[in-house]
Order: sequence, then structure tokens, then C-alpha cells
Amino acid sequence: MRILATLFLLRKTINGAGGMVVDDRVRVTIAAQACLLVLNLDLDYFDGWVEIIVYPAPFVTEHTVMDDSGVMHQQRHALGGESWGRGPLILSWSDIDPENRHQGVRNVVLHEFAHKMDTLNGPADGLPPLHKEVTMKRWSHDFSKVYAALQRQIEHHQHTVIDPYASVSPAEFFAVVTEYFFEAPELLHRHYPDIYDDLQGFYRQDPLKRGVVLSA
Repeated sequence: MRILATLFLLRKTINGAGGMVVDDRVRVTIAAQACLLVLNLDLDYFDGWVEIIVYPAPFVTEHTVMDDSGVMHQQRHALGGESWGRGPLILSWSDIDPENRHQGVRNVVLHEFAHKMDTLNGPADGLPPLHKEVTMKRWSHDFSKVYAALQRQIEHHQHTVIDPYASVSPAEFFAVVTEYFFEAPELLHRHYPDIYDDLQGFYRQDPLKRGVVLSA
């Protein structure tokens, strides 16, 4: 992992914004978490972009949306992370810092870097570049089935096992289940074993057996 993180830092630039001072602790923390995703893959899964921008706290974005009456409105959102296609990846340090981050499943680094892997082969759609361990037919079947079930739960105001934000789009579903795969593997495996198996094949890791390296 140390070698992989070092190579990662040679390929990416990490810059501060909003008064954020980026030191070695910040760089190493981001690199270590990001490289967990490609531990048994390759840094090429993070190709096509260079810059990581880090704010000291959640940053505010503005989007123009149209309501049901056709009137345009400006909406402001405070975010802990954002991924811009082939552009930079933006993170909030307060959401990453191990000394401040609340215990739980949410991991903004895993989430946003999963988006970057997703966009390697086109727009984010929940279908990253697959390899021989999992077929597109199986991946599409398993993910579509669970995603549709999650949306039905949301529509009927039912409790969801995973973060309901996963129902926003297939891209967000992939990013959220990636968080659960690494941060709460027991829960994901118990409730969504097919998704767990697909992610195990994709990432070539089994978090339920920490330290086990799957053959490529």
C-alpha cells in the first residue's frame, strides 16, 4: 500500500482552497483511502484527470433547477465531496480527517473516487470498466435488480438498509455500495450478497477476509 500511495501522489496534485493548508498528513490520508480501491487493480483506474482540491469544510455549490411550474430557481448545497467528470475531484477535509470523521459507513473519499472509476469509460452510469472476474450481463442484472428495489422502497417511504442517497441514480448507487463494501462489508453481504460478490470480483478484494489477496 505504501508504494501504491507514493505512486498515486506522484501522479496527482493536491491543492488547498478556501484557506486549506495541504500538508503531508492530508496527502497521505487521501492517498491511502483512495488506493484502497485499486489495491489489487492498477492506478490506471484513476487516469484521465490530475487535480484534487481540498476545502477545510463542506463547500457550497449552486445549481439552477426548474420547478413544476417552469420557474427557474437557484439551489445551494453544502457538499463533502464532488467529482467533475474529467475535471478535478473536490473534497472537504472535515469529512476526511480521521480525528474528526464520525464513525459509520460514510466515506467521501471512497465515494468520490468510485465516481472517477465509473467515468473512466464514459459518463457516470454505475458501470465502470469491468474485467474477467465479473461479466457485464451479471453486473447489469444484479445492480439493476437491487437499484429498482431500493427505488420502490423510497417511493413507499420504507426503511432502507443502505443510504437512501443510493437511489438518486445508478452512478450514486455504485458509489454508495462501494462505501458499504469497504466500510460495512458484513451488512452489504448479509442483505445484498449478489452485489457484494460483484464488487468482490471487480475490486479483487474480500473485505470480510482482510489481508486476503485475490488472484488477478
